[in-house]
Amino acid sequence: MFVKKKYRNWIRGGIPVLLTLLVVAGIVFGTAKTKDQAVAQALLMTKESIRRASVQCYALEGIYPVNIHYLMDYYGILPDTKHYVVHYQFIADNLLPDIAVFPINQ
Repeated sequence: MFVKKKYRNWIRGGIPVLLTLLVVAGIVFGTAKTKDQAVAQALLMTKESIRRASVQCYALEGIYPVNIHYLMDYYGILPDTKHYVVHYQFIADNLLPDIAVFPINQ
């Protein structure tokens, strides 16, 4: 009988602690996943804004910009260079440049 009471007390004390640990773990993993999704969304938005500015330049001027600096100077593109590396490769006057954005690991 003594063993059963001791076992019951352990269960009564252990279940709330276990549930609390599970909730904390869920919050930690959920926050990490949300952060990863936010970074991926920011990369996509940066790439799309550069692509849209390139297409706008082509529509207005008849050629795609030779480099990203032209878009920055004349079309207001300001990529976050502290957090991202922008790859912009000019192919030809009439072909959409190769555009990629990569995060800088800190």
